[in-house]
Formats: sequence, C-alpha cells, structure tokens
Amino acid sequence: TLNTHPEIFYSQSVLDESKLQQVDSLYKEFETPEKANKVVKLKHFEKFQDTTEALAAATALVEGKIGKSLKKALKKVVAKEAHEQLAISDVKLGGVIKEKLDLSCVHSPAVAELMRCIRSQMESLITGLPPREMSAMSLGLAHSLSRYKLKFSPDKVDTMIVQAISLLDDLDKELNNYIMRCREWYGWHFPELGKIVTDNLAYCKAVRKIGDRTNVAGSDLSDLLPEEIEAEVKLAAEISMGTEVSEQDIGNIKHLCDQVIDISDYRTQLYDYLKNRMMAIAPNLTVMVGELVGARLISHAGSLLNLAKHPASTVQILGAEKALFRALKTRKDTPKYGLIYHASLVGQTSAKNKGKISRMLAAKAALAIRYDALGEDTNAEMGAENRAKLEARLRQLEEKGIRRISGTGKAMAKADKYQHKSEVRMYDPSGDSTIPSTSKKRKFEEVEEEEEEAADQPETPVVQKSKKPKKEPVTAGGCNDIQVY
Repeated sequence: TLNTHPEIFYSQSVLDESKLQQVDSLYKEFETPEKANKVVKLKHFEKFQDTTEALAAATALVEGKIGKSLKKALKKVVAKEAHEQLAISDVKLGGVIKEKLDLSCVHSPAVAELMRCIRSQMESLITGLPPREMSAMSLGLAHSLSRYKLKFSPDKVDTMIVQAISLLDDLDKELNNYIMRCREWYGWHFPELGKIVTDNLAYCKAVRKIGDRTNVAGSDLSDLLPEEIEAEVKLAAEISMGTEVSEQDIGNIKHLCDQVIDISDYRTQLYDYLKNRMMAIAPNLTVMVGELVGARLISHAGSLLNLAKHPASTVQILGAEKALFRALKTRKDTPKYGLIYHASLVGQTSAKNKGKISRMLAAKAALAIRYDALGEDTNAEMGAENRAKLEARLRQLEEKGIRRISGTGKAMAKADKYQHKSEVRMYDPSGDSTIPSTSKKRKFEEVEEEEEEAADQPETPVVQKSKKPKKEPVTAGGCNDIQVY
C-alpha cells in the first residue's frame, strides 16, 4: 500500500490479504498495535528534508501529479517487486503512476478502509515519530499549503469586492453631500446656473472655469456645455439676481469643485476595478444580475462562499430582512425581493410580473453563485445560458395576454376578438337628449313600490269571467237556503 502523509512518504506491505475481504469488520484488526502488526508491516520509509519539499509533494498530489521524491521511491519498489499490485488512496494518482511507471494499481472501498485503519495506528507501525512532532509537522504543512493556494490564486479573494463596494457607496454619499453644498454655496452668487446646467459634474467644471459670473462673457465653455446651453448661461449671467461675493469665497468654491471632480474620477476608476474583479471571481453571477448587485449580495453575505450556502429563497429577499420580520410580526405579506430588485431583468419587468421574475432570477443566481464559488471553471457560459432562458420566460409572461395558449385555433381567434372588442368604447347617445329618462333601476324601484301599496289595500273578491257559477233556485225554506257566490 502507498500512503502520502504530511512530511513523510511510506509504504506498507499487506501480510494477510484475506482480511481485506471483510471491509465492515476490518477496523477490528487495527484496534491494537499488536493486531495491526499482524496485518501490515513497513516496507519503505522516506522522510522529507524540509517543509518546502513536503509542500511541493503535497501540491503535486492535490493536482494529481507525481512529485520527485515519490517518483524515486516508486522506481525502487518497481525494481524490486514489479509483479505486485500497488494499493493507492487516490484514483487520479493511480492513473498517473500506471501511465508513467507501468505499475499495476488498485483502488477499492477495501483499500480506502485499509488506509484509514493504517492512519489510526501509524504511531505504532512507524517507530521514531512522536505524536507531538507529527501534529506540529501536519499543522505547519497545512498552513504552508493554504498560503500557497492563496498566493497561487489571488483573484479568488472576495474580500476586495466587499471593501470596494462599501467604498463605492461611501463615495456616492460624499459626492452627493459635496455637490449639494457646492450648488447651494455658488447659488448665492449665480442661482440661474443651477437650473440651466443639471449635470452635477458639468456644473462643478463650469463653476471652476467661470469663477465670478462677470467672467462668463469672456469664458469659452464649448468643451463643457453644448452651444445652446452655453448661450443660455451667458445670457443669464448678464441679468443674474445673485449677490456679490469676494475672491476668497470664489477660491473656496473652486477648491470644493476640485474635490468633487477628483472624487468623481476616482469613483469611475473604482467602478472599473470592481467590474473586472467581479468578472474574475464571480463571472456567472455578474452576467445574471450585474456587477453592483452581485457585489452587494457578496458584501451582505460576508463572502462568496457564505452566499453560496444560502438557498434561492434567501438570495431573493437578501437585503429586505427588516421588511420580512415586520411582515411576519404583523402577519402581512412578506417581501418579494431585496437587493435583487435592482437587477436589470427585474427592472425591465412590469409591476405584476416583478415577483415571478425575481423568484426565477434568484433560483438561477443561486446556481451561478455555487458554480462560481465551488467550480473549477472561470467562464460565464452557464450564466449567459440561464440569462437567455430568463429573458425568454420574461417575453412569454409579457405577451401572455396577446399570445394565449389554447387547444384549437378557433379558441385563439375568439380570444383575440374578445380582447379587441373590450378595448372599443361605444358612443352613448342618451346624453344628447334633454328629456329626463328613468333608469332601469328607478323603474324597478317604482314597480316594487306599487306592489307594496297593492299589498296594503284590503283584498277584494276576484270575479272570474270564464267560469260563471250556477245559481240554485230559491226554495221555500227561507233565506237560509240561499247561497251567494
């Protein structure tokens, strides 16, 4: 058997192969060092010279390659016992050994269980290795391997994304405060400029170039503003109602404008950096929801790996926790979307379909996040494919009222005609007449009132014309025998 452990390489030979057939009870043969020595014995032992050599060997094993020390030791084994089978713990490594050294390798559940049992009794099987030194060597190699992986793939560090999106939000807040202060400050001197120039960056550049409003006539603003707006600014400067300010005030305002322009340029640079880093770390998520929304999702979860652990329902309402718990507390409807609402797919949807699209987008985005966090590929094919499916589904939802799926063509034609008729409004000619007309409701109420009046009156005998009663002749018996009908 071949084992590769931190800081050492060793091989064991199996003494009793019949024990390997009983996989479930194999651990019983390694309960004590005496029993373990009856099953396996040490065949070859080789120690790494230092941590660097051990790190190189461990890295090669992770990548499925053969290190130099392992290759030398295997050549010695092949020279002595080439006819024996080599039990290995890694299938990829076995394929490489068989290809390079033409040595028969075997890997099975019994071999995996044997490796586990050997590691449990390694201190007794290999003499001269104190437990404290072994644990210290393992810990040192683990730290070195982690640092190597981190150094090898710096693009996978999502901490930079969390810091960049937080800084971008802070810059937006500071820019808004600075621009508002600049407009209000310069508005005392030239208030008309704020209404004419609506773009904040162009406003600050114009203020820095103009200075005092009396300089507008001699200033060339064609590189900042269009011709029509420039002419309007010059006309407004001649009849401005603003107050006079000193040169020192203008100097401070210009300095504030410089700060706004510098922060705006840095924000543009930071956004490009964030976009490139998002495409490197989470390309599929970026294709699905965009750079800013994807970065905010990662920042809200703490890291890309933490976000990958969330289900799609959590990704959908991530950022709306306050509304969610308020809805649960008051027993109202829970929110349908959180940060994912700002994605372009949700934004271009009609109000009635936003909930459906956000749910479907969250489901596909959750798959994209897991693919980016745990997958080995760095392409965005999966994200582009899922986005195309969502766009097709969105078109189907938007056209649902027009292209209704039905059993026959006649039913579809009827649906189209019915929808067309519902949009036509007929002219009501009753509004042209000056004669008061009673509505059906009014007539119905009058009929009910007449019926109620008739019910209040006493009942009168009803004479039926069709059937006339026959009068019997009056007899001498008196008036008691007369019957009146």
